[in-house]
This record gives sequence, structure tokens and C-alpha cells, in this order.
Amino acid sequence: MAIIKVKHKGSFKNTEGFFNRALKKSYMATLHRYGQMGVDLLRDATPKDSGITAESWDYKIEQSGGQVSIAWTNNHENQGVNIAILIIYGHGLHNGGYVQGNDFVTPALQPLLQQMADQVWKEVTK
Repeated sequence: MAIIKVKHKGSFKNTEGFFNRALKKSYMATLHRYGQMGVDLLRDATPKDSGITAESWDYKIEQSGGQVSIAWTNNHENQGVNIAILIIYGHGLHNGGYVQGNDFVTPALQPLLQQMADQVWKEVTK
């Protein structure tokens, strides 16, 4: 009969601290801060005609099955069509023309998403 022994040296203080903070959901304030930062970045980056689309950004945080996600939304619609989507992907015109898409979202949010990833990594490894 084989016996397995595990020995460890050191402390699990940092790991236990991380899990205890996660259980207390203290990370929610950080997510809300990043959510608002994303809204500000998107508002500034949105091409402006009337400015309505730029002012229509918001964010939501959802928790499901032990996972947390943050989503940025835009509620500016015209005849049931989301205007931000038309700006990002482009759209046809009634006269047969086409307006080329302008993906302003990716360059606006990329630095923020990297900053979030870096902060999460710091939290996990401290």
C-alpha cells in the first residue's frame, strides 16, 4: 500500500487573504470603478454628430455561477436599430451608398482591459 505525503514550507497567508477578500466581494467596488472608466473612455471615443450616442453609454456587472462579467452597453436606437452598432460595423444608405465602419470601441477599451488584467494578476499574486 502506497502512502502519499505532502510537505510544504512557508505560509498560505496571501492565498487565504485573496480568497477571503473574494468571499466578501470587495472586488465589486473596483469593478464599478472600471465600469465607469470604460463609460468615460467610450463617450470620449464615440464619433459625434448629435452627441446622443456618445452620451448613451452605460455598464452592467453580472454574476452567474461563480463568474463575474462587466459589459458596456449603448442604448441609443433609431427605428429599433442600435446606432453604436451601425457606427462600429458600418451600414448601407437608402441611396445605395455605404458608410464604412469605425471600430472605436477596441482602441478605446484595450488599455483599460489591460490595466484590469494587470490589477487582477497583482491581487492574485500578492
